[in-house]
Amino acid sequence: MCAEKVEWPEVGDFVVATVQRIVGHGAYVSLDEYDNKEGLLHISEMSTSWVRNIRNHVREKQTVVLQVNRVDPSRNQIDLSLRRVTQDDRRKKIEEWKKNRKAETLLKGVASALKMTDEEIYKKAGSKIIEHFGGLYIGLEAAAKLGDEALHEAGVNKKLSKALAKSAQEKIIVKGVTIYGVIEMTSMEPRGVEDIKATLLETSKIAEENDASVSLTSLGAPKFRLELTAEDYKIAEATLIKIVDHTKDAWSSHDGSFSFVRE
Repeated sequence: MCAEKVEWPEVGDFVVATVQRIVGHGAYVSLDEYDNKEGLLHISEMSTSWVRNIRNHVREKQTVVLQVNRVDPSRNQIDLSLRRVTQDDRRKKIEEWKKNRKAETLLKGVASALKMTDEEIYKKAGSKIIEHFGGLYIGLEAAAKLGDEALHEAGVNKKLSKALAKSAQEKIIVKGVTIYGVIEMTSMEPRGVEDIKATLLETSKIAEENDASVSLTSLGAPKFRLELTAEDYKIAEATLIKIVDHTKDAWSSHDGSFSFVRE
């Protein structure tokens, strides 16, 4: 069961695929999230440099993250690229894929326990959770943190909400500690605004690398409120120090100022 019920990917999407066979002009893969539809990874899209041996880049049964270049449902054709996928793209996609699989497995487990079919639980719960929260895992994560009321508010009946919340609380680790602070950054350089945005974007990467998440809200230039969430205070505090130190160092070469105040 695919939780999103999307039949075809869109151009530009990142997809998880399994390499099925290698041929002279590339490799044929099956798209794990799209009912194992077949796609082609052409040799010209494997690397930015000349490909001497395809198996130096992909091999049979390997799981890879690819970007969709072209989709033609009328011809059952999906053209894919490996060379356009960065390490960061791959990491984020694999993380998302694992979460989606975990959410689908949880949903199926509850369906089995309640003697429901996958289609029934998707109709009565899965689709409503996706519509309300924007994703199945996000909704189940909310249930793990807030209980069955989170799902009931999404339109799921009480019996299903309780069963899903109970399962979510057993199987999903909630990052439940949040700390706050205010970053103030100024720049006298011509591209100051763009440089500030680019520097602040790095905070999300640092947080993710340390099993945390961060969000920034503008308080009106030049102040930004930072909200960092992690599994416990130790991780949160260590990650915050890394973010502040990195941002301070990155900004030291600019004609401007940087300060951080903990809330």
